[in-house]
Amino acid sequence: MSKPHRSAQTLAIGRSGTASAAPWLLAVGTLAIGVFAGLIGLAPAHWLEPLVARTGHLQLVDARGTIWSGSARLMLTAGAGSREQAMLPERIEWSVRSAAMGLRLSLMARCCMSEPMALSLSLVRGMPQLNLTQHQSIWPADPLAALGTPLNTLKFAGRLRFQTDGLQWNWGAGVVSVQGRANLELQDLASALSTLKPMGHYRLAFEGGQNPHFTLSTVEGALQLKGQGQWQAGRLRFTGHASAQPGSEEVLNNVLNIVGRREGAQSIISFG
Repeated sequence: MSKPHRSAQTLAIGRSGTASAAPWLLAVGTLAIGVFAGLIGLAPAHWLEPLVARTGHLQLVDARGTIWSGSARLMLTAGAGSREQAMLPERIEWSVRSAAMGLRLSLMARCCMSEPMALSLSLVRGMPQLNLTQHQSIWPADPLAALGTPLNTLKFAGRLRFQTDGLQWNWGAGVVSVQGRANLELQDLASALSTLKPMGHYRLAFEGGQNPHFTLSTVEGALQLKGQGQWQAGRLRFTGHASAQPGSEEVLNNVLNIVGRREGAQSIISFG
């Protein structure tokens, strides 16, 4: 009859040992999490350089600070190993803060923005969601030459006015959906291949939804651009054409030869 007594005693000791160990385990776990968070908080900004380089066309140079608050030069390139490179005139600055159910990123390029760009990353029903608030910025067009053919031959000059309205990316079941609108205006566009400066003013409009699509139109100008594109299966497919207004054919001939496939007076633009 003594065996049950010993079992009960052993069980009591076991419970007592577990109870006394719990505060120590909690303390060690909390300390470990604190140390890990502290190390991540001090992670240097240059850790971001290889991550950004994976985009293929953007690189961070001379990154300073931490991954949570830092600055760097932003360089455009045609790809890994390419000699085509162009740097934005000033450094970009960023800060990352925790927010409800996610993170909030503030990005500032003083050369081109009057207010920071604000992005928020959160989980919705267990899936990532990225939101870009209403934003407006104006960028120089000449760095586009660093993206390679045919932009390195056209060598555009002018301004790129970028606007967004409720852009939202949702990830789910291996598919990315995009909602909202964005406009990219090419203002006072000129090219090294033409003495006509500027050639015109153009608008590339994006509309999200079930069938995200782009529309290219001419606001004004001797060079006429028109086209449409769709985002399908992670790829952009675009078809359009370029032509010259009557009387401007000769001065725009070189541009029409490079911007697309020449068919008579028109140049056919297609990719994807």
